[in-house]
Amino acid sequence: MLKDLRLRRFPIGAEIVSDDEASFRLWAPAARRAHVVLSDRDCTAHELEPEDDGYFSGVVPARAGDRYRFQLDASSQLYPDPASRFQPCGPHQASAIVDATSYEWSDAGWSGVRLEGQVIYELHPGTFTRDGTWSSAQCQLDELARVGITLIELMPVAEFEGRFGWGYDGVDLFAPSHLYGRPDDLRRFIDAAHARGIGVLLDVVYNHFGPSGNYLRAFSPAYFTDKYENEWGDAINFDGPDSGPVREFFTTNAAYWIDEFHFDGLRLDATQQIFDASHPHIITEIGDAARRRAGHRRVLLVGENESQDVVNVKAPIEGGRGLDALWNDDFHHSAIVAATGRAEAYYSDTYGVPQEFISSAKYGYLYQGQYYHWQRHRRGTPTRGLSPAAFVVYLQNHDQIANSACGLRGHQITSPAKWRTLTALMLLMPSTPMLFQGQEFAASAPFLYFADFEPDLAAAVRGGRQEFLTQFPSVRDFIARSTLADPGNEETFERCKLDFTERETNRTWYALHHDLLQLRRREPAFTTQRRGQVDGAVLATQAFVLRFFADAPGDERLLIVNLGPQLHRPSFAEPLLAPPPGCEWHVQWSSDDPAYDGCGTPDLWPDGTWSIPPEVAIVCQPASLAPRTSGPIRRRTA
Repeated sequence: MLKDLRLRRFPIGAEIVSDDEASFRLWAPAARRAHVVLSDRDCTAHELEPEDDGYFSGVVPARAGDRYRFQLDASSQLYPDPASRFQPCGPHQASAIVDATSYEWSDAGWSGVRLEGQVIYELHPGTFTRDGTWSSAQCQLDELARVGITLIELMPVAEFEGRFGWGYDGVDLFAPSHLYGRPDDLRRFIDAAHARGIGVLLDVVYNHFGPSGNYLRAFSPAYFTDKYENEWGDAINFDGPDSGPVREFFTTNAAYWIDEFHFDGLRLDATQQIFDASHPHIITEIGDAARRRAGHRRVLLVGENESQDVVNVKAPIEGGRGLDALWNDDFHHSAIVAATGRAEAYYSDTYGVPQEFISSAKYGYLYQGQYYHWQRHRRGTPTRGLSPAAFVVYLQNHDQIANSACGLRGHQITSPAKWRTLTALMLLMPSTPMLFQGQEFAASAPFLYFADFEPDLAAAVRGGRQEFLTQFPSVRDFIARSTLADPGNEETFERCKLDFTERETNRTWYALHHDLLQLRRREPAFTTQRRGQVDGAVLATQAFVLRFFADAPGDERLLIVNLGPQLHRPSFAEPLLAPPPGCEWHVQWSSDDPAYDGCGTPDLWPDGTWSIPPEVAIVCQPASLAPRTSGPIRRRTA
């Protein structure tokens, strides 16, 4: 048997090293002996050689597709590989050897993605299409590219228990779920996306493991720690005794997805639950590992951080952790309060008022260290010096849709006009916008929480979900009078699948998103994501303006947003409304266009005064003043 790690691409798992041999390596420090048992061969137990620090390794006769398990000491129990590359029959069964070099990539010219200019599309592979496979999702790539999507963000795909689930209960972090196809099907999907100019991010869960199918404790209890409290189970040991191999497990996982699947980056789930008091922080090391494996390709690292700590996106040289962007819940909360008028639970510290949207456009987070009443403590950190692109904004994501009791989409909880207005604001802001699957054509499918577990665990999940939703007073009455969708019922999962015929049925919504994304792509005022490029002013209780500056005065734009009733004013004492010298404002685009089922946009400046329609977003561009003639001059200035 060979222990030479130069034969291997990664330090753990099973890898093909010749036509008829595979290398196996695992960490099991509590074991004295370890064997690999090939269930597709003669079921002979091949003993692995012990190494320093609790590792075992060896090269044995095997081929791609062979299934295997590990045996520790003299136990009769056989375990799947903690670093399995594929679990054909789920997390409790044998692992399969995968030859990662057999797929022939066609994206050699793909250079990766940079943060600026991206439009993200969050996608759940099981509900994005009726079939719920990589192959069927691949068939939709042309249309995503046409509408203006540049970057797909896949919800977690690591193998998990059950016939369906969100993916956040993954237990085999190296194995793409068998529910969606084989590993090469995922590679083919990413390869095809690159051919269409679309990057692909993977949502990874490095803060906990799922409750069923997790066999890591059999290999070492040191994977976990009781030093920290974790919202979803045992915290992962990144800074305690024997944490070195645990850290290696996760940095290897990040590098693996980038290298063997050509992912363009990672979205790190709930980074506030990744605990590490050591230096460098594990998040920094994960990012470093991903970037090293990318080689010449650029990769993008996005984090979710409930506490809004920008240390995650600062450079390591500045004491940061080196991510590129963070999700911005503050913008979402303001938008939903503006849409519904309900400021409850974690929405209660936002009011959906104009100043919040102006501050979001200028500064990213709204809470940057001030008191946050809902949590009874300070929240957030200052965002000075960060690019607007570093903040991912959205009106919908998987969590927030599901957190309405019925999984309702945004267009179903407010007026069409107001939702069009908020959509325009989100897609034209200098931040990085993100759509959730089906949002672009006002999908009628809900997105509910679903997870398929054994009966006792399923009952606990149902109870936990109901308890979580009771924080919303508006939902309590629904729960008292009706029944929440059962997360463990397959019908709940099936209801969430998209119907692409709605692209035609709801073609006006589809046209709205397409046109806004084209506007964002072609207009310098919207493509440039520079700090200080945007300023704003409140015009009325529910109306405001954003001024997008540009290098050339003719490229400047006004975005007028009115979330309330029609607004009449003879003038505005607001310098941001003044057009560039020698110019006047003309309407370039309006969310009230009949093409989007709007009523049309009347003259904004009748008799030289201002008349802004209700529930509308309007883009104005400067145009040269017409030569002066006799008679009154119609002024388009403040």
